[in-house]
Amino acid sequence: MKAITYHSYGSADVLGLEDVALPSITDDELLVRVGAASINRADWFMLSGTPYLLRLMAGLRRPRHPVPGRDLAGTVEAVGKRVTDFRPGDEVYAEITGGAYAEYARVPQALAAHKPTNLTFEEAATVPLAGNTALQGMRDLAKVGPGQRVLVNGASGGVGTFAVQIAAALGAEVTGVCSTRNVDLVRSLGATHVIDYTNEDFTAGGRRYDVILDLVGNHSLRACRRALTPTGTLVLSSGSGNRVTGPIGRMIRALAMSTVVRQRLVVLTVRPGREHLDALTALIEAGKVVPVVERTFPLAGAADAFRHYADAHPRSKIVISAA
Repeated sequence: MKAITYHSYGSADVLGLEDVALPSITDDELLVRVGAASINRADWFMLSGTPYLLRLMAGLRRPRHPVPGRDLAGTVEAVGKRVTDFRPGDEVYAEITGGAYAEYARVPQALAAHKPTNLTFEEAATVPLAGNTALQGMRDLAKVGPGQRVLVNGASGGVGTFAVQIAAALGAEVTGVCSTRNVDLVRSLGATHVIDYTNEDFTAGGRRYDVILDLVGNHSLRACRRALTPTGTLVLSSGSGNRVTGPIGRMIRALAMSTVVRQRLVVLTVRPGREHLDALTALIEAGKVVPVVERTFPLAGAADAFRHYADAHPRSKIVISAA
């Protein structure tokens, strides 16, 4: 089969299209013919090998797994002996640990879910990691409910576009922070208020929020706390940091600070799995969440897709079609 591979860390230039062996599956796995996959920030980290700390898991000198990609949507081609919930021909989507940028991928049955019936493969491939991050951040960690004031910093990005919609579906009054060109998009997703960060600093406007989901990390913890209510919740899911540890230092400081202040400062750690995808499917099929695709590239153009991701500051999601 054809697959996108990389054998060293670097820019999009290290990606290539190669013939590789068809994946073999265990008794608890599915073999999925990939219809589409998507790019997440985690995929960029894996490609570049930064922050360096992640190489302890991914491979110190070179990637342990040569086929990248986490999110996919496709059709089940074969199932293992202990798979009971899926059969060949089913359309599924999933977040896996790697191998999505290929014509076929192996998917543990515990990580797969039936694809929303109202989505194409390209749309469905944008959902698993980003949608799950937004769902667990808003519903499970921040426990967003009706009437709460929620701010999403990075509202036009892959996770942000889902977070705005999920918070609105939970009944919150949502404020999205984005650049000028994305104001209309964020408003169309359900944000009651939209802040253009090129003209306004949300931490300095005097408005307080019950929940802030920070997907950017471009403000200090002190500034973010200033924009929270006295018992509000700051959910951290990103940050720049240095090339060795990335945003981990900021997150450790937040956890330490949370022990001595009334506000909750929490770090979002996301667990993939079918139960979360099923919840997203229900929201999508009810029309409460709509994936946003900025641009689609063919499998052979995966390097160009990553260049676009790196250079164009894209909004929403970039998709790689394997059809």
